[in-house]
Amino acid sequence: MSQWRDQKNEQARARLLKAMPPIFPMAVSVHAFGRPLIPPLPRLAVASYWRAHPVRADRLSRALAQRSGAPEGWTWRLSTAPKSGLPMSFRVPPAPYRESALTRGAGHCCVCGQPVFKFGWHRDLWGDGKPNTRARWHACCVEAWRLWLAPTAQANVLRRLQKRKCPETGTRLLRAAEVDHRTPLFEVWRDHREVKWPALLAYWGFPNLQAINRASHVSKSAAEAAGRATRRASAADTILT
Repeated sequence: MSQWRDQKNEQARARLLKAMPPIFPMAVSVHAFGRPLIPPLPRLAVASYWRAHPVRADRLSRALAQRSGAPEGWTWRLSTAPKSGLPMSFRVPPAPYRESALTRGAGHCCVCGQPVFKFGWHRDLWGDGKPNTRARWHACCVEAWRLWLAPTAQANVLRRLQKRKCPETGTRLLRAAEVDHRTPLFEVWRDHREVKWPALLAYWGFPNLQAINRASHVSKSAAEAAGRATRRASAADTILT
């Protein structure tokens, strides 16, 4: 196995060095050549870098969205029509530049709205001022979007960030710990809908995520469900009276 890997890495290293332009993100190069299996192409190296750094990807994607800001008159809405570009659930993060009416088109990221440059990079390191017209995603925004849609994949990252402590109980996190939104997404839709975009995105990112032990997660979810039921009952009583 080691001999096969060494041979593959030798081929991948040669291919990557040949394809890599003179100006290339140094952090990506260091990461790529340190991988157990070296990515053979620059774009794969960039993607691998952001997969290995989801916290940075989340932070950067939200910072890029801050540069764009929300389009004038945009509001967070849901839809039942799949082709509208609007999310069909409050669990999907709001992204105005993914909406068909507001997209900035090829060469601009459909998540943050900023120009996309070579290899999905977010800065014009090459100085030609030309976005990559074949791209519609930053590599960092791809990883951030994955996080926002499926945060459970980052349970190990959250364990490390929390120093393996359960924030609900202060006890040690068990192996079966689960990922939870501190502020549940139904509450974001219900009570925080008017928060300006892209500040809304923090509710899907690491600032609103935690790893908690399963028993604590069950208790927290039960309390949230009870609160929703009480609120619905109160609303029904108000209508009847």
